[in-house]
Amino acid sequence: MSQQKNVLGGDLEPCGRSPLAGFYRNGCCDTGPDDIGVHAVCAVMTTRFLEFSKIRGNDLSTPNPGWGFPGLKPGDRWCLCAARWQEALEADEAPPVILAATNEHALAVVSYLDLLEHAIDPAGTAGGKA
Repeated sequence: MSQQKNVLGGDLEPCGRSPLAGFYRNGCCDTGPDDIGVHAVCAVMTTRFLEFSKIRGNDLSTPNPGWGFPGLKPGDRWCLCAARWQEALEADEAPPVILAATNEHALAVVSYLDLLEHAIDPAGTAGGKA
């Protein structure tokens, strides 16, 4: 993949390596034409969000060995579909985000101000206050 940009205008930083995040499972929230869900928001999983997602039909916490998916737990970083993050926001269940690792393509679905309000790295450092 070519170097993509984050919502801050800089180079897209890695989101999560354990478990390996991203549509392309490269640790980054890279997106492209084959990523219909736009897995562009780097989020830190919370118990509330994982429960919300499961209720909405996307169980992210249960391992699926057939897909090499270990299941997510609170504190894990994961590239969420922008529309799912927006849906969680509207339900007051949005997990925190890492701006430096959130792809600029997320801005087609979610607002920068909403992302900023939920950012744990408002200065744009991936280390943040996690």
